[in-house]
Amino acid sequence: MLISISEEDSRPIYVQIAAEIKDQIRTGDLSPSDELPSVRELADSLGVNLHTVHRAYQKLREQGVIRMRLGQRAKIAPLRETPRDREFVESELFGRLQELITDAFHMGLSRRDFLKLTEELLGREGRGGTRK
Repeated sequence: MLISISEEDSRPIYVQIAAEIKDQIRTGDLSPSDELPSVRELADSLGVNLHTVHRAYQKLREQGVIRMRLGQRAKIAPLRETPRDREFVESELFGRLQELITDAFHMGLSRRDFLKLTEELLGREGRGGTRK
C-alpha cells in the first residue's frame, strides 16, 4: 500500500491519509478484509507522528470504512450493499459538494461542463463510486 501526503495540500495530514485509503478502496487497490499497516509502520513510512495516523484510522473507523480490534491490525470493512439514508448523506456531503460547485462556478465552468467532468471522473478508473 502506497500512501502519499503533500505539504502543499491544505488539508490536515490525517485527512489526506484517510482520503488516500478511501480512494484506494474505490479504485480496487484495497479490498474488504485487506489489512492496513500498523499505526507505527505507517507513521514511520510517512515520517509523521503516531497520533496523526491514529486519528486517520479513527476517522475511517467512525465512517465504517475500516474495522479495528484490539491487538489486531486494522482491516478494510465490507463495502456497503445499500446506500446510507438520505439525511446522513446530505449531512456528510452537502457542504463539500456546495463548495465544489462554487469553485467550479468561479473557474467559469457551466453546469453542463461540471456534470461532464463529474461523469468523466466517476468512470475513469476502478469502481468510480458507482455500484451496479
